[in-house]
Amino acid sequence: MLGNTKKKIVSILFIAFVLVLSACTSGKSTPTAQETPATSESVKESGKFPKATTNTAAAITGGTMNYGLISDTPFEGILNPVFYNGSPDADVLQFFYPSLFAIDENFDVKDGGAANISFSNDNKTVNVKIDDKLNWSDGNPVTAEDYAFAFEVIGNKDYDGVRYDTSFMNIVGMEDYHAGKAKTISGIKVVNDKEVQIDFKEADPSVKSGLWSYPLEKKVFGDIPVADMSSSDPVRKNPIGYGPFKIKAMVTGESVQFEANKDYFHGAPKLDGVNLKVVNPNVLIESLKKGDIDLASFPNSLYDGKNVPTNVEFLGRQELSYDYIGFKLGKFDKAKGESVMNPDAKMANKELRQAMGYALNNEQVGTQLYHGLRTPATSLIIPAFAQYHDDSIKGYNYDPEKAKQLLDQAGYVDKDGDGLREDPKGNKLTINYSAMSGDTISEARAQFYLQNWKDVGLNVQLLDGRLQEFNSFYDRIEKDDPDIDVYGAAWGTGSDISPAGLYGSKASFNYSRFVSEESDKLLAEGVSPKAFDMTYRKDIYNQWQQLMIDQAPVIPTLYRYEVQAVNKRIKNYDITYGGSYDVLSAIELTSETPVK
Repeated sequence: MLGNTKKKIVSILFIAFVLVLSACTSGKSTPTAQETPATSESVKESGKFPKATTNTAAAITGGTMNYGLISDTPFEGILNPVFYNGSPDADVLQFFYPSLFAIDENFDVKDGGAANISFSNDNKTVNVKIDDKLNWSDGNPVTAEDYAFAFEVIGNKDYDGVRYDTSFMNIVGMEDYHAGKAKTISGIKVVNDKEVQIDFKEADPSVKSGLWSYPLEKKVFGDIPVADMSSSDPVRKNPIGYGPFKIKAMVTGESVQFEANKDYFHGAPKLDGVNLKVVNPNVLIESLKKGDIDLASFPNSLYDGKNVPTNVEFLGRQELSYDYIGFKLGKFDKAKGESVMNPDAKMANKELRQAMGYALNNEQVGTQLYHGLRTPATSLIIPAFAQYHDDSIKGYNYDPEKAKQLLDQAGYVDKDGDGLREDPKGNKLTINYSAMSGDTISEARAQFYLQNWKDVGLNVQLLDGRLQEFNSFYDRIEKDDPDIDVYGAAWGTGSDISPAGLYGSKASFNYSRFVSEESDKLLAEGVSPKAFDMTYRKDIYNQWQQLMIDQAPVIPTLYRYEVQAVNKRIKNYDITYGGSYDVLSAIELTSETPVK
């Protein structure tokens, strides 16, 4: 996927529910009527959240909004879309380095953003025209050269980021450039100061929603070796963007002070500035009540419809993301740019993976920890992509008896009578599970899953005996740490339906390192010229969804409902998908101080 970059998402859980699942981890984890609360104020409630603030009071002039980045982990500080890896950094980027493109309700690019696109009759050529008024916050214009330069950096053999994938390879001349056989990308032409033409080998319907959408200022980065860019000052210390706000001061990992970009191409934002700070989820409710935070994503685990702050308004929408369990099946060969499966990997047995999926009681996790604001996931294409999500697929519903049957059939049986299964060769089997920290409930969720697996006779242990901090977790996953057998993570999908950027054999984000000729064929067909026919594309993606459930290299666990807490002094904030391009610049305040 080229445009809406995948974002790793930390699972944020809340301390108040530790005892709920801890009680379940002491023995069998089958839920009882006493353990499972009513859901009338959870799933049903989710559809009642408005998508825009209802504050109609008169706005003051200017003012500063306080934004809470909710995490127990500092943001890494890779503040450039070409290089960043994680969700916390994306939260910072949204204020000063947005996508060039506006999107409609179907997540396709529409006019009205910082750049517009047009297609040739055969859909193999795209012209990107940047708004004449769009400037970098250092005063230089955002040029066609800057946009083309981003492709040159990502396609460079020394690029150390994770954006280069099959979608970039579809650009004419990109593979020769990447291999060092050409000094330029023949399929990218600078038409004039503000317009770029991109030629593709094959027409790709994903370009309508997934075209790479971030320029890179050539005057700033042009003299920096590509291999050194991600650690350079313009990324880490003094990042520059073109959004409605610009960075005035920053304590990396902790806080950012933004000021209004008075030269923003759509006009100066209504606010004077934004103060962003990292807020631990354990103190979020108190921070909201005190008025320390005006706007923050509100963890599903905290919302019970009753004990929530009364000085905030809650907005909600279905989140473009899902939680999943992944199985390490090989390694990524950087020299070849592709995943290579290991037939002797501990998790290579498909029935073992399937059994681990059936062993998980995600219904109970979604209900008890997340109040129904997360629900069992059945497919790797989320329901928000309604045109392509196959709701006939049932996924891995909780079925411990089926899990046991699969394990028995595959030769994973308890041979020494200790209640734990050995592998088919009769050897002791210990599976290492890596999970991210969030707060103390993250531990409870991980332990609950460990108990689910123990209930079917599998000895699954938490890697290193503890949760992994966000940045360390993904560093070890990306480097294919041999100590990791299974991992629990999440993906933000972005707006592009194509899953090729996550699961293609050449995709560096394919963390399970699953390789399948059939999967690659279907993923290629999903972005082929034939796929401009939506019926054809839907059929292809239905086949792919079923294949991935059958093969189980990863198992989707939970779909998410996004809730945002907004202080009642905020006006004109709308999170509707396909709404205004200038969501953040339109925000106003109706009082000098937060409502408490």
